[in-house]
Amino acid sequence: MELGITKLRQDLFRLADRALEGEPLSFVHKGVVFRLVPDSKPSKLARLTRQTLVATEADGDLLPEMQHEWEQDWAEL
Repeated sequence: MELGITKLRQDLFRLADRALEGEPLSFVHKGVVFRLVPDSKPSKLARLTRQTLVATEADGDLLPEMQHEWEQDWAEL
């Protein structure tokens, strides 16, 4: 994608994100073409956000019942 420097300035953050995703980006200023390339591409794992899990049931009440069911299932094998 080649665009003018004014458009680059207006959409800098959005365009930088697109360049990070691998899309080639270049802009023209005073007749000179500049290419915007990230130094290194971050891994997909680096962009993950941590999520907290919350138990909605009382773990203490369900655990003995679940264990009993598991023991029955394994006994049948």
